[in-house]
Amino acid sequence: SPTAHGSRSGFRGLARCCIHAPMATSGEVARPAASVRGLRRSLGSQRTRAGDVILPLLSIGVSLLLWEAVSRSGVISQQDLPSMTASFGELWSLAQTREFWANLGYTARGWGLGLLIGTAFAVPIGILLGSSELAARAFRVPIEFMRPIPSAVLIPLLFLTIGANLRSELFLASFGAFWPLLVQTMYGVRDVDPIAIDTARSFGVGRLERLYRIKLLSAVPYIATGFRISSTVALILAFTAELFMGTPGLGQAMNFATAYGLNVQLYALALATGGLGLAIHFVTSSLEKRALRWHPSQRSETP
Repeated sequence: SPTAHGSRSGFRGLARCCIHAPMATSGEVARPAASVRGLRRSLGSQRTRAGDVILPLLSIGVSLLLWEAVSRSGVISQQDLPSMTASFGELWSLAQTREFWANLGYTARGWGLGLLIGTAFAVPIGILLGSSELAARAFRVPIEFMRPIPSAVLIPLLFLTIGANLRSELFLASFGAFWPLLVQTMYGVRDVDPIAIDTARSFGVGRLERLYRIKLLSAVPYIATGFRISSTVALILAFTAELFMGTPGLGQAMNFATAYGLNVQLYALALATGGLGLAIHFVTSSLEKRALRWHPSQRSETP
């Protein structure tokens, strides 16, 4: 009947309203929940960035205060351990002299050229050894023989062959920087998804193009990590060459301060060397992050 039909239509409409009403409500609740999650993620990211700045500064401050307290308390003689304030005061005095900046420039020159030479040899050789299994097997024994040799052992040999000059410093720095970068490049070239290689081969991509477009792209994070490690090693060995071979730089100045008992100046030069190493670390880390913005390792997301 018409009445029954109208009742059934009204029931269907009521049921339809009852079915869709919870969905609308859940949608209205889901949007604020998503907004809250986004807000929490943003706040968490801000807290993480603040912690990345505050915690290192806090640890540095505590270490410097502990240094000052130990020196002032007399547990260690101030002749052997000058106070933190005296060391920084001496560093400030040195920073006002032309000789200090010249020595800093010499050390930076030895580090930069040594790292550049090591990179120029390590990356191409690493790509070759990583791409060819035959070449890797052929050179495995010489690499494993030379890689563990401490670079400082070469100093007497350099005295006898090249002499105490800039070339010896560059050889030492480049030799030390060569090995971490070589190994990282080799493993980076080898660590390629086989599916990507097979897919490129099935589409007729040539061997050189596969090397350029797939293998090298996969190896970039490894090469960047090796470069960061090698930059620290190059600085250590450039300073070592200056310290033991007498080439100009912060190491030579520290050797002079040790010979004449200038302990406060010795600690000031150590602070300068550490500051240079810290600056190199920040620069290389920043370059790595910029070069690998596309890589998942550089994406920091807070859940």
